[in-house]
Amino acid sequence: MPNTILTATAVTREALRVLHQKLNFVGTITRDYDESFARQGAKVGDTLKIRLPNQYVVRTGSALDAKDTVESSVDLKVQTQKGVDLNFTSVDLTLALDDFSERILEPAMSVLAANIEADAMSMYKDVYNQVQGAGAATFARVLQGRKILVDNLAPLNGRTCNLNTQDNVDLVDALKGLFNDKATISKQNREGYMGRTAGFDFMENTLWPSHARSAANGAYLVNGAGQTGSTLTVDTGANAPAAGDIITITGVFRVHPETKQVTNIQQQFVIGTGATSTSWPISPAIVTSGAGQNVNASPGDNVAIQIAGTAGQAHGISLAYQKGAFAFATADMVMPTGVDFASREVFDGVSMRIVRQYDINGDKFPCRLDVLYGYKTIRPQLACRLANN
Repeated sequence: MPNTILTATAVTREALRVLHQKLNFVGTITRDYDESFARQGAKVGDTLKIRLPNQYVVRTGSALDAKDTVESSVDLKVQTQKGVDLNFTSVDLTLALDDFSERILEPAMSVLAANIEADAMSMYKDVYNQVQGAGAATFARVLQGRKILVDNLAPLNGRTCNLNTQDNVDLVDALKGLFNDKATISKQNREGYMGRTAGFDFMENTLWPSHARSAANGAYLVNGAGQTGSTLTVDTGANAPAAGDIITITGVFRVHPETKQVTNIQQQFVIGTGATSTSWPISPAIVTSGAGQNVNASPGDNVAIQIAGTAGQAHGISLAYQKGAFAFATADMVMPTGVDFASREVFDGVSMRIVRQYDINGDKFPCRLDVLYGYKTIRPQLACRLANN
């Protein structure tokens, strides 16, 4: 029986299926596909506005103390275009779909997935909660990360612990002797698969970067009492911190996100881009009162600042998170006319376009597959970095 010629739609759907299987970070965070991008003559531009949960202050007593609702949102820009360019002929399109997928789409989608994942994984620099550990990863540190998510009221569903390869080695080795059902133990020992435990789905990814901890030393002090907001003025010390460095400030403790009761846990902050030796952008912003309060008090003058890790020494990054911490979105790309074939499909929140045209000069059929996407850290408090090795 002769093979059926593959259509553009079949190729696009298969490419999306293969891509989906390979995105294990992007595949476990919030994914939005906004059909308003596809409306002819009424497009919304390149930005999705994502509304954040409202926060309120609880009154004590009978006297009315009404507060205005202040809504907040973050903008997710869909502006990064990546794709894979191929040359294949009409003969290739007569292959069975499985053969075509294995020969052509698998390698193409693998490299595209790797580049999309690597882009999205840069969001770790937005996360300010971190479990710091020298040497091998341990299950105790994973549980510390779980505690941080619980303390920040992360929903129970949709939690993932996505490990770099060395952390996965350490944890599988550490847990290999624990009691579990035979099938799970067998898969753990043969494939390095940990499955689900401690409320997380465990995954492994080769693309997690290491964090290049800056050469900033530990002698920095706060310059001026009463500071609030997202910029911290400092003095003394040497070398500016790098984006993604984690700091704590003496005497600045986190509060419970709902009751605003002070904990005995120091609030962690992450350094943003553009830090100098005297001015540091930080996240979260220091908020000492109201519905958005996150710390007990602003730092005092000349109190010490602690920078996590060893100056100038890189360390590994793994990430524990609830899916609502991050968002990834794709948009429909314009469909060209007058080409050999073109198709656009959406699968599980990812939109992909494929276009093929005949090159009469080279007697070839160049083909391009494109994804237009963006990503954004929405609620960084629902994630925790695991810094080991």
